Amino acid sequence: MVGLKEELLKSIWHAFTALDLDRSGKVLSHNLCTVLNVPHDPVALEEHFRDDDEGPVSNQGYMPYLNKFILEKVQGNFDKVEFNRMCWTLCAKKNLSKSPLVISDEDAFKVWVIFNFLSEDKYPLIIVPEEIEYLLKKLTEAMGAGWQQEQFDHYKIALNTSREGLSAWELIDLIGSGQFSKGMDRQTVSMAINEVFNELILDVLKQGYMLKKGHKRKNWTERWFVLKPNIISYYVSEDLKDKKGDIILDGNCCVEALPDRDGKKCLFLIKCLDKSFEISASDKKKKQEWIQAIQTTVNLLRAGSPPPHKEARQKRKELRQKLLAEQEELERQMKELQTANENKQKELETVRKQLEAAAARAAEEEKKRLQTQVELQDRFSLELEREKMVRQKMEEQVAQKSSELEQYLQRVRELEEMYKQLQDALEDEKQARQDEETVRKLQARLLEEESAKRAELEKWHLQQQQTIQMTEAEKQELENQRMIKEQALQVAMQQLEQLELERKEALEQYEEVKKKLETAANNTKSWKDKVAHHEGLIRLIEPGSKNPHLITNWGPAAFTEAELEQRQKSWKGKKATSE
Repeated sequence: MVGLKEELLKSIWHAFTALDLDRSGKVLSHNLCTVLNVPHDPVALEEHFRDDDEGPVSNQGYMPYLNKFILEKVQGNFDKVEFNRMCWTLCAKKNLSKSPLVISDEDAFKVWVIFNFLSEDKYPLIIVPEEIEYLLKKLTEAMGAGWQQEQFDHYKIALNTSREGLSAWELIDLIGSGQFSKGMDRQTVSMAINEVFNELILDVLKQGYMLKKGHKRKNWTERWFVLKPNIISYYVSEDLKDKKGDIILDGNCCVEALPDRDGKKCLFLIKCLDKSFEISASDKKKKQEWIQAIQTTVNLLRAGSPPPHKEARQKRKELRQKLLAEQEELERQMKELQTANENKQKELETVRKQLEAAAARAAEEEKKRLQTQVELQDRFSLELEREKMVRQKMEEQVAQKSSELEQYLQRVRELEEMYKQLQDALEDEKQARQDEETVRKLQARLLEEESAKRAELEKWHLQQQQTIQMTEAEKQELENQRMIKEQALQVAMQQLEQLELERKEALEQYEEVKKKLETAANNTKSWKDKVAHHEGLIRLIEPGSKNPHLITNWGPAAFTEAELEQRQKSWKGKKATSE
């Protein structure tokens, strides 16, 4: 009922704004009650239009009466065309253009009704460019002409620069001017308007002549069929004056094709709960179009959906509302951005002033910095000259140190060579001491043998003296023994002389060895003096440590084996560093 009320209000608004309400409001209200089949309430009508200060005779005052006493009582059992024609009659004379049009008054009335269907739900009523394009396309398609999109785009641009849309009378002028129907005669334009009017206003989904089989006599009669969202009506002719019956459609109905029979072709059957209807189309194309149209209508009834043109209008309206909401949101965001931009501009201006002040301070600081830089450069130049002099001195010192290092490395190499020679001299000394020890042992053995021989000779001498004091008998025997012993003594003397000779030879060898040892000792002392002069490697003979010492042929050595190993490691480290 809300959608029906909105449709009624649009037509009433045209009539309402065209009349002088103080004089003709009663006439409008009476006519509305008549065409809408609403009971009259003369008391409420007279009370509403009472001519005094309290009576609501203004435009705002008429709407509450209209809603309460007329529109809320509408049941839908009225003729929409008659209702629209009554409102058209009240407003057309005042608003319709006097210039000649290519369409008749009847066609202008139909365009006015179509305008009320396609216009926006806000007052004053206008039709937006999108709906104008939709209507013109429908008319062009109905006339069988080609749509001129470029022409309409130019018209749309010119329209958008001046207003949001067209009023009903401007739309009638646009279509009646023939601007978008050039080359078409009045009859073709009228037929196209009538076809669009039937589809959009009368909800005619399809119409045309077909043959219908009777239920009683089973004869075939030509009828004019009109398909609407919930009914198929058939008439004697297309003037719709003599209605012969209706086929009530609902979600339980179905349509199916039938094979040709009884000399009839292009047959199809419409099945309803109480009856079935056999129809014959003029050709296969018409048959398929009707079957498809009826099946689509039944499917919409099952889904509870409105007719396609109403659903499409609702979708277009929702899309425009969505785009409008998005545009408003965009405008709001743009305003917010503009406000934010203004705030940013103010902030930038403040920042600019701060930057200018900062730039002035920076210039002053830059001046001070340059002055400081000049002073620092002078100071750095002096320090650089001083550093160059220091570097030159350091280079000279490095060169001197390099020369000293080279001399030191040369001394290290000489010391290494001296160390090798010292090792060789120590080996010679060690070998000489071993030879000396061997000679000494030989001399000691010879002395021991000599001492043993002397002791044995003295013993024999004593025995000989004792034997002299013995008896003559024994004397002879002793003489014999003495002779034997003297012979033995002579032999021993010979051996003693031989040992004496060997002792002398040993002494001579000892002297030679001693000379060699003295020579080696002198050489060693010379090398030790040199080493001590260079590095202080040899120290004076002092009381030794408690650690074990090296033993040579002359006794304990001047240093321990651990000290010798430590000095060897030191020499090897210096040698590696020099290399």
